[in-house]
Amino acid sequence: MKNFIGNVLFLDRSDINTDEIIPAKYLTENDKTALKPHLLEDLKLPGFDSAKDLDDKQIIITKANFGCGSSREHAPWALEVNGIHVVIAKSFARIFRQNMFNCGMLAIALSDADIEMIDSEFAHTSTNVSIDVENGIIHLSSEEKEYNIEFSISDFDKALIKIGGWVEYADLHY
Repeated sequence: MKNFIGNVLFLDRSDINTDEIIPAKYLTENDKTALKPHLLEDLKLPGFDSAKDLDDKQIIITKANFGCGSSREHAPWALEVNGIHVVIAKSFARIFRQNMFNCGMLAIALSDADIEMIDSEFAHTSTNVSIDVENGIIHLSSEEKEYNIEFSISDFDKALIKIGGWVEYADLHY
């Protein structure tokens, strides 16, 4: 199972689509590493610079409907190759969410209240998150604060996470 711990990139916007995660012009790439420099390069967000702001970030916390737009596995691949294995949001586009789990990555949906609390308490600080998948606990910490939030995912999604994704799961079970 991947280690779900790291520094947070806060993206304060809803409806970040797959074209903003990885532009369509890179969809011909079959090698995940070719996607690495292009993650979020088309994301328009005040103060955000993909060339600088992704450094040393392993977890994204954002608003609603993350991964909307075209269904493409390249979007989670671009996150993965950049060392981002977790996205926490109010909600996800259905196919994007499942593609995350199929790649052995975490897509955690939290309530509006939880996301708003995280945003108000942690968004302007250097924040680290560790996630206990088995017990459904997200631990957030900054220099000044610590907080735990409970979450749940299905047993099947937990199985995908534990084994590393759909291909590994299918190899073991079929």
